Amino acid sequence: MYLNWIMTMGLRAGVLATALVCAGGCARQETPALEPPAASALTNSVEPDSLRKMAYPTDRKSLAAREDSGDFRPTASGRIESALYGSVRTERNGKGLAPSFHEGIDIAPLNTDAHGRPQDAIAAVADGTVAYANRVVGNSNYGKYVVLRHASSLGELYTLYAHLAQIAPGVKAGQAVKAGAILGIMGNTSSSPIPMARAHLHFELGFMVNAHYDRWYHAQKLKPDHGIFNGGNLLGLDPLAVFERQKEDPAFTFAEYLKTILPAFEIVLFVPRRPDYFRRYPALWDGPAFSGRAMVLAVSENGLPLRGWNAAEPDRQEQGKKKWRIRNMNAAALGRNGCRLIVCRRRTWTLSAAGEKWLEILTYP
Repeated sequence: MYLNWIMTMGLRAGVLATALVCAGGCARQETPALEPPAASALTNSVEPDSLRKMAYPTDRKSLAAREDSGDFRPTASGRIESALYGSVRTERNGKGLAPSFHEGIDIAPLNTDAHGRPQDAIAAVADGTVAYANRVVGNSNYGKYVVLRHASSLGELYTLYAHLAQIAPGVKAGQAVKAGAILGIMGNTSSSPIPMARAHLHFELGFMVNAHYDRWYHAQKLKPDHGIFNGGNLLGLDPLAVFERQKEDPAFTFAEYLKTILPAFEIVLFVPRRPDYFRRYPALWDGPAFSGRAMVLAVSENGLPLRGWNAAEPDRQEQGKKKWRIRNMNAAALGRNGCRLIVCRRRTWTLSAAGEKWLEILTYP
């Protein structure tokens, strides 16, 4: 069948709406096609600390408000909270149900065509560099997704844009982009089906756990392979909380923001070397350089190390020959414990199987 693409001006600069026309002359509206980002959106240099003031990733500009404004796309439950960050969901666990952690926020479309397909352009929230672009729908729950790396005073942070219908042709690893550069079009792509009626942008902001994650992944003989930009290697912050703080505080820094996050627990552990995480985020290490003996990590509910330091002698003695020990669990910070990195067994908090996997990735050579 002979096909022609008829191009018309789209929703935002750099976006083109498309009608697909068949030989018989009938037309049906398709997801907008994309041109490469405009030259002004591409750059070979990235502003330092570019994430200090983020823009929104879609044309919805009221995201800092958490009320039911239609800005968010909940799960089939219809609960707006399920579109937000944290232990806001429920999943089947064995024969029962258990809380589940959602690493980002799900933003609803502002514009749809006659068939309910989103027409919203997805834009970079800050200057950055394309770290990864996955164009294969079926090999990730994120579907088609883009990861950007950004400079910050703490080290490189990452934003992730998932479930895209399309990724702009010029978006490729290593390409520097300006804030507002079009990355793709909102969609419902995923290896697990998402109904078109629930199409959305899943947006994350966070840290990389380990730059050697790809070696760990290959050692497990796992597939498919997204290198170090697998979602399992990116631990998120609450994007809405960051948007809110940046709006309130012109002097916002991530270092100060992390101090406001209550640790869900601390873990004392013996490791032969300081984890790669603190090589890339050295400001999160407190006190003298790693002694080569035991260390302590203060950890958020989803496993983000908020800071680390050398264990004191009493801690080392209490540790004995144990590889790790959980202490100072904070019930308020742990909340519904959707990640279940730690669990209570016989009145003692300990790492779960998921927690042991988290620690293995964090401390991998």
